[in-house]
Amino acid sequence: MYITCLDMEGVLVPEIWIAFSEVSGIPELRRTTRDEPDYDKLMKWRIGILKEHGLGLKEIQDVIAKIEPLPGAKEFLDELRSFTQVIIISDTFTEFAMPLMKKLGYPTLFCNSLEVAENGEITGYKMRTAKSKLSTVKALQTIGFETIASGDSYNDLDMILASKAGFLFRTTEKIRQDYPHLPAFEEFDDLMAAIKSEMGVN
Repeated sequence: MYITCLDMEGVLVPEIWIAFSEVSGIPELRRTTRDEPDYDKLMKWRIGILKEHGLGLKEIQDVIAKIEPLPGAKEFLDELRSFTQVIIISDTFTEFAMPLMKKLGYPTLFCNSLEVAENGEITGYKMRTAKSKLSTVKALQTIGFETIASGDSYNDLDMILASKAGFLFRTTEKIRQDYPHLPAFEEFDDLMAAIKSEMGVN
């Protein structure tokens, strides 16, 4: 019994923080988990920049409302869900992700939550569990699932390496070079073919 675990940002939708960086004109916010492996360090840094500029949840949600899934992402998900269970495991937050889930046809999403003050200031965040991507994959394996995982960033590597099959998707050249044994794809059709091959689906 297989279950496919996918990252969200950079795989199915554009990077939210990069989109917000472009709209807000704050280039520092382009930094993502592709650049910084330590997620806690990255988020605390982001929250500090938001506070410095007087920006909160509403401003980010206004940008997210205009973000569309990557071309072909919904069709890829629809086909994938026609023959296997799929869970999106993301380090994003419910407060960011729900409008995007609507546009993707409400796939199952495991993510985190923000701590937000009454005035809309983002004051912190709460992880669903430690090492959430790896923890989720391992938990699924304990209840009888073989996992297939795909993502693009440093924070996806644990779940990719722990799965029966794992694929990099639209990753950086640095990650590709550091993990040459992991198949790396740029197009949804190629990722779909690899997943089908692993599962023995025609």
